[in-house]
Amino acid sequence: MIEKAEFQDLPEILRLQYLAYQTEAALFGTQDIPPLKQTLAEVETEFRQGVILKLTENGSIIGSVRAREQNGTVCIGKLMVHPAHRCKGYGSMLLAAIEACFPGKRYELFTSTRSADNLRLYRKLGYHEFDRRAVDAELIFVYLEK
Repeated sequence: MIEKAEFQDLPEILRLQYLAYQTEAALFGTQDIPPLKQTLAEVETEFRQGVILKLTENGSIIGSVRAREQNGTVCIGKLMVHPAHRCKGYGSMLLAAIEACFPGKRYELFTSTRSADNLRLYRKLGYHEFDRRAVDAELIFVYLEK
């Protein structure tokens, strides 16, 4: 079931984030990536400024996504699914659910060039690349919109 997260869900969502983003960290060979350094206070701020959805199964949060609207564009981030529950369509379901929270808007998200699975998912769901930005020699972000 996908529904809006409540404030008391945020610690569990952050724990899921730390687990789910291990895959991304492995792509770069470092734990030094922003999703693994985010604090509970920062997630609480995101909660107050936008929408955080949770996907639950048997009472546990197994997926989540966040978004906030800014100047007519919905910035989507932290789409995550527990590693044991991947490849079941949950990422697509979460993305559709967050889009439904902001109907008729422009949606924007980003991932790294190394995240082939993420890029494949986003393109399959109608997102198109509009920009690339190099953070350093190792990290290039791909920005997509719909």
